[in-house]
Amino acid sequence: MIAGAGIGGLTTALSLHAAGLDDVVILESCPKMRAVGAGINLQPAAVRELTELGLAQALDAVAVATTRLQYHHRYGGLIWSEARGRAAGYRWPQYSVHRARLQDLLLAAVRDRLGPDVLLTGRRLVRYEHDRIPGGPRVRAYVAGESEPFGCDLLIGADGINSTVRAAMYPDEGPPLHNGISMWRGVTQGPPFLDGRTMVILGCNSRVKAVVYAVSRPDRAGRSLLNWVVESRTGTDTGTDPGTAADQPAGADWDRTVPPEDVLAHIDGWRSDFLDLHGIVAAAPRIGLYPMIDRDPLPSWTDGRAVLLGDAAHPVYPTGSNGASQAVLDARVLAYELAHHDVDEALARYEAARRPHTTSLLAAHRRLEPDPLLRQVEALAPNGFLDIRHVLPADRLDGIKSCTRQVTGTDAAELNARTSWSVLV
Repeated sequence: MIAGAGIGGLTTALSLHAAGLDDVVILESCPKMRAVGAGINLQPAAVRELTELGLAQALDAVAVATTRLQYHHRYGGLIWSEARGRAAGYRWPQYSVHRARLQDLLLAAVRDRLGPDVLLTGRRLVRYEHDRIPGGPRVRAYVAGESEPFGCDLLIGADGINSTVRAAMYPDEGPPLHNGISMWRGVTQGPPFLDGRTMVILGCNSRVKAVVYAVSRPDRAGRSLLNWVVESRTGTDTGTDPGTAADQPAGADWDRTVPPEDVLAHIDGWRSDFLDLHGIVAAAPRIGLYPMIDRDPLPSWTDGRAVLLGDAAHPVYPTGSNGASQAVLDARVLAYELAHHDVDEALARYEAARRPHTTSLLAAHRRLEPDPLLRQVEALAPNGFLDIRHVLPADRLDGIKSCTRQVTGTDAAELNARTSWSVLV
């Protein structure tokens, strides 16, 4: 049983099916699956796994293959540029995609391969317990409004940062942690910039930072969907520690619509000769306000026959564009181990493979790399520059390369050489 029909939960169902373990049911609390969210990135490691699930063509049809990542001063000057995806030597691309399109793609594949009845919507998991009856189901999952629990051999908690499964495992944990940074997010239809496949990061978190990238190819009118985020340190935390508990009533569900003026005030005076950031923000049909939050790493993801996956196990800041990708990797490793070992050993091997890695990634994301270096640029050239080499020498700037490696978690040679997690059945 999989709790949650997000990217992690749906990829888990597809991975289990591909491994020959297709006695699966997915519980989703939303009564109706609908298109929500904004843009996300899929790193090459995740694209490899979705490719091995037979989704390469469908994914390429709805996503943009990212070619470059560029850092700019808030007055437009180029600080650093590096290749991404295939251009960086990976055998698989990096993709920028609207979360709703990716989820629709995964959901269609689940229904096609596992059948239309595998997903049960409007089923909100409230708790679980282990069954001590010999020969009976190992876990009983209790759902709101249901008189009888669901029985299963394994409960997989892929139910997000506010996970019910995680809360049952760690009832004293409390709400997610907020680092003092607020994020305004939107998706705007507009003309593509640069080559139409470049992600740009402007400014730094000592003041305000913006991230912009296309999540669709140009339409017949030459316009793409541009995902954008503007971040500002509105709290009192320094960013050097994980922060404090989110103080809004719903914690991670901190999501309210705000007018463009609230965002434009933070980027007043910014300029760029390749991107009309002010126009993109002003034209957004909806702007949401979110906290930048995560949770502390856990000592274990497993409680008997219940296990955590994706954001339920290891939520991270979005600064590394890696949260969804890590959920995909979790799903593939878990299915691989379950296909090769008994359940208890499989869970132990899954956790041993994934928990140390994601704990390391969480620490890298909390450092907000490479923001310390970007803050130096801001301090040395507050009014901008014509050539970054007049601000910092090349060997200092080269540190950005290692920063991006830390938050993505793998390099091209390592990924290209790794053996497949696909199971031959």
